[in-house]
Amino acid sequence: MPNYKLTYFNMRGRAEIIRYIFAYLDIKYEDHRIEPADWPEIKSNLAGKTELEQCQVDAIVDTLDDFMSRFPWAEKQQDVKDKMFNELLTHDAPILLQDLDTYLGGKEWFVGNSVTWADFYWDICSTTLLVFKPDLLDTHPRLVTLQNKVQAIPAITDWIQRRPQTKL
Repeated sequence: MPNYKLTYFNMRGRAEIIRYIFAYLDIKYEDHRIEPADWPEIKSNLAGKTELEQCQVDAIVDTLDDFMSRFPWAEKQQDVKDKMFNELLTHDAPILLQDLDTYLGGKEWFVGNSVTWADFYWDICSTTLLVFKPDLLDTHPRLVTLQNKVQAIPAITDWIQRRPQTKL
């Protein structure tokens, strides 16, 4: 049986829903709480090295998340699902991709001078979308380069090779 460790601030906050679910399902876990003053030591630079970078990372992730949440992943009627996917991929995705391409510009990473979780999230989202529209990034080579850079990080390469093989 897996061992779970929930790390969150010493408050209810967003982690409380997870605690409720663990309690309801009678799942044992370690409730590791941290004080806000200790956060800067714990926080990874994957979120951005400055407050401005953290805001930029959040903006990119939220933009991608907003777009991905528009897809009807759970739609049961395949014809309705196909129509909505096609519309999003052919009409809306090009606008998003152009905006992301412009934002990336000639930079190596979306934010700052090192990888952030926004770059990771870009790779995950784009890889998923390419399953449905393989030519989606054909006119955005800089976004493809970013995707390749993320996948070339040794720890990410290793994970991709080890993870279970699934379509999505």
